[in-house]
Amino acid sequence: MSAGPRQLALALDHPESFAREDFLSGPSNAAALALVDAWPAWPHRTVMLAGPAGSGKSHLAAVWAQAAGARLVAAQALEEAAVPAALATGALVVEDVAAAAFDERALFHLLNLAREDEAFLLLTARTPTVACFIPDLASRLKALPVATLAPPGDALLRAVLVKLFHDRQVVVDESLIGYLALRIERSFAAARAVVTRLDEEAMRYKRPLTRAFAAEILRAG
Repeated sequence: MSAGPRQLALALDHPESFAREDFLSGPSNAAALALVDAWPAWPHRTVMLAGPAGSGKSHLAAVWAQAAGARLVAAQALEEAAVPAALATGALVVEDVAAAAFDERALFHLLNLAREDEAFLLLTARTPTVACFIPDLASRLKALPVATLAPPGDALLRAVLVKLFHDRQVVVDESLIGYLALRIERSFAAARAVVTRLDEEAMRYKRPLTRAFAAEILRAG
């Protein structure tokens, strides 16, 4: 990449909106969105959203939490003694349930208490099957209704790129969006990473964010 004037890019916070109207839907996430929108008419009071990192699980979980008045807790932070307090509102989101990354006794206690109290639980995980050492917990998780979020199709990926640039108050043209959609991994996580990188590099080099500039940055590795 040619040398040019650079400036220090400030580490500005660009919060992503988790509002229901800002969730971009498509065939890859339609089932998960339908499940969240169907609450409280769920087939089971405990359900799971499964999908790769950056697929929109946290966004949908936040949408549901807002609607249900649910608290949110990371699976790895769940403690057995804190389970009753976590269920105090009658609804809870447990995010990132992953094998060997949470207290199995705490989650098993949570599932049992939620059933006794007729509370609602929404679990998120990268895969629909979570290996557990406690057999009863493993079978309970395996029996849950699961809505899977798949990698986005082309139209949805392009829409996500536009939204991510918009969140950063950056206006880009369709040629840049099309160029990126064909060259990045087909995931929301990859879209978020490339938008962050290009925005920061454009500020450093004091350059407009164009297709040509993006090509220079991506070629540089």
